Amino acid sequence: MGKIKDGVFQIAAGGSAGFLEVCLMQPLDLVKTRFQVQSSVADQTRYKSLVDCFLRIYRQEGGLAFYKGIVPPIMAETPKRAVKFFTFEQYRSIFAESKSINPACGYSLAGLLCGVTEAMVVNPFEAVKVRLQVDRQASVLEQNTFAMARQLIKQGGLGTNGINRGLSATMWRNGIWNMIYFGFYHSTKSYVASSDSELKHNLPIRIGLSFTAGCLACIGNTPFDVAKSRIQASIQTRAKYRSCLQSIAVIYREEGLLALYRGLLPKIMRLGPGGAVLMIAYEHIFEFLKSNFD
Repeated sequence: MGKIKDGVFQIAAGGSAGFLEVCLMQPLDLVKTRFQVQSSVADQTRYKSLVDCFLRIYRQEGGLAFYKGIVPPIMAETPKRAVKFFTFEQYRSIFAESKSINPACGYSLAGLLCGVTEAMVVNPFEAVKVRLQVDRQASVLEQNTFAMARQLIKQGGLGTNGINRGLSATMWRNGIWNMIYFGFYHSTKSYVASSDSELKHNLPIRIGLSFTAGCLACIGNTPFDVAKSRIQASIQTRAKYRSCLQSIAVIYREEGLLALYRGLLPKIMRLGPGGAVLMIAYEHIFEFLKSNFD
C-alpha cells in the first residue's frame, strides 16, 4: 500500500511541477523554436540575435505571441511530468536492486528510460506546438491548436507522417535530456551534502545542482532537439527532414556543426531555470503530500 501511495504522490507532484514550469518558461520555448527552424540562408525574416527575436516578435505579432502554442504543452505537461517522475522512480528502484550497476549509472539509465517513455506520451502535443510556434501570423487564437491537430491527422493520420511526426527524434531528445538531468543531479547531490537532511534544508545547493543539470542536459540533447523541430515543422509528405539521425546528417552537411546547436542560448535560458523550478517544485510538493496525506 505504501508503494501505491508513493506512486500517487509522485504523479501528483510531477504533474503540478510541470504545469508551473511550462507557464513560467513558455516565452523562451517559443524563441528557441523560432531559432531552430530557420536555416543558415540569409533572408529578411531571419532573427539576428536573441534580443532581435524578442523585439521583432513583440512588435510584429504582439505580446500574446510569446504564448503561441501554449495550450498543447499545458495539456501535455501535467501527464508528461507525472510520467517523468513516476517512471524515473520506478526505473531507479529497479536498478537500485541490482548490485552490479553503479548507482550513478542506475540514475542515468533510469533517466534515459523515463525520457523515452514520456516521449511517447508527449509527442503528438509537441508536433502541434511546433507547427503553431513557427507560424509568424499575429493571431494567437488557441482554437488553432485543435484545428492544427485535425490538420495533422488529416494529412498523415495518427502515425509518424501525421500527429506523431518526429517521434523518434522526440525519444532521442527526451531520453538524452533526462539521462543527463537525473544522472547529474542525483549523482552529485550526495557529494555536496553529508546527509539527505542537510541537503533538504539547503535550498541554494539544490537550486544550483538542478540548474546545472538542466544546462548540461541542454548541451547534450540540442542536436536532437533541432532535428525534432525541423522534422515537425516540415509540411510536405516527402519532406527534406525525415528521421532523427538523417536530419542531423543533413543539417551538419549543409549548414555546419554550429547549426546543430542553434537555439542553444534560449534553450539554456528556458531549461536551466526550468530544470531548477521543476525539481524543486517536485520535491517540495512530494514532501508536502507525504507529510500531510501519508
